Amino acid sequence: MNRPFLSPVSESMAILSDNRNGKVATVIGTSAIRESMDTVCLEQALNALSAPGVTELIINPDAHQGYGVPIGSVLVSPTHIYPGPVGVDVKCSMSLLQLNLPAESLQDKVLRRSIINALTDRIPTGPGQGQRSVKKSRQLSRDILVKAVIEGASVEVCKKLGIPEEWISRCEDAYHRGHDGTSDALSQRFDFLIKSAVFKNLDDKLMQLGSYGGGNHFGECESVHIIDEEKNRETADTFGLIDGNVAFLSHCGSRGFGNVIAINQFTLMRKYFEKNKIPFPANDSHLVYSELGSKECDAYLDDMALSANFASVNHLLINTLVLEAFNEVIPGTAGNLVYSISHNIARKERYNNRDVWVHRKGATRAFPARHISLSNSPFYKTGHPILLPGNPVSGSLVMVAEAGAQKSCFSINHGAGRKMSRKAAIRQLDQTLVEREFKEADILTNCRFYPKDEAPAAYKDFDEVVRSVTLAGLARTVARLKAKFVIKDSSKADD
Repeated sequence: MNRPFLSPVSESMAILSDNRNGKVATVIGTSAIRESMDTVCLEQALNALSAPGVTELIINPDAHQGYGVPIGSVLVSPTHIYPGPVGVDVKCSMSLLQLNLPAESLQDKVLRRSIINALTDRIPTGPGQGQRSVKKSRQLSRDILVKAVIEGASVEVCKKLGIPEEWISRCEDAYHRGHDGTSDALSQRFDFLIKSAVFKNLDDKLMQLGSYGGGNHFGECESVHIIDEEKNRETADTFGLIDGNVAFLSHCGSRGFGNVIAINQFTLMRKYFEKNKIPFPANDSHLVYSELGSKECDAYLDDMALSANFASVNHLLINTLVLEAFNEVIPGTAGNLVYSISHNIARKERYNNRDVWVHRKGATRAFPARHISLSNSPFYKTGHPILLPGNPVSGSLVMVAEAGAQKSCFSINHGAGRKMSRKAAIRQLDQTLVEREFKEADILTNCRFYPKDEAPAAYKDFDEVVRSVTLAGLARTVARLKAKFVIKDSSKADD
């Protein structure tokens, strides 16, 4: 397979041209990042660009091979919805909780270990794990769980789960509605899914609310370091960041609930294509689609909203449990949500003076100051927080979009991006070196052995990825986050 040619247009941007139709994709990345992009990733980008209704495609510096489209891409269409560029973990998201604790208060390893234990007593990790699998589980009734997937983080749902009501305004989207803009559509769709036996163990899936799951999902205790205080003071204050204090960063999504719904949608759409003899774009069944206004599209939008509502409440409940765990160990700990923002979602947005559906697969929304969509949010004058995970050793970032983000459909990468497959990382990395790296950085974990497929060495150079973003004028750094400890799924590593 010949590698597609990238035409550089600047130090941090290039164009990928599709000779079949004259369309071009924008590739964000320095020359070092672009050269590291594998051939399959670029071929997937060309395939997606050739699909019906696709008008723009952005490849971010963290891009790597995915299913149908690269993970780390943005697909825009005014007429079609694509499940592939959303994925099977609908509304996988980041959230950040700012605490009132000075970072120095967590120097003691015994204290940090106590907090880790308090957290894992409340927040399950690992595939299939839910509230029933932890010692200090939340008692969640079927009624409130159903209400959460129908209404999302509504005032009533938050009150019943003990989530601070003021956190609602600190979410990219606290709740999602059905294809017709109502919750009734979601209620009817959910009833249909239940009657159709889509869920074999619905109660178990619903009880995963307030859990991390496995893979690259995590909870991470951070120390906050504001960058260039003179330039970023107003922005940091608006975000609620406190220099030198502890914060807690979380990464998770819609768990098994969203996974079941998403896989069912892929199955339905593939069968629809096969029954009606519709060719798959580029002969790739992961690029199935539906046209806006069709009953197939309405069903997908409803299903995506149900999953996204679960993910929204999942993050808010996790942060509530984090605050509860810290208070058990350090009474009087208080915290405020900085933001919760997704990177696997399709959203209707205004772009280039028209309404389009922006699909972000492993990509983060990046609206700068005074963007019309932020007019009713706390972030209109600054732009909203962008939560960018790197790895525990290199650190993570809080960024804010610049005006130049328009060239990337107001999107940036969602992290560092993998440079090694999971199998390659497990096969090639040395467990002893992985553990030594964490020890030298004074980072504790809940794992007896940190998963090698999630080790920092399995990911791209985070600093070079971020340099790509800043050179392109998409966003700037407001704060750097340095890990104090990490909560991960330790089951595979412990085995």
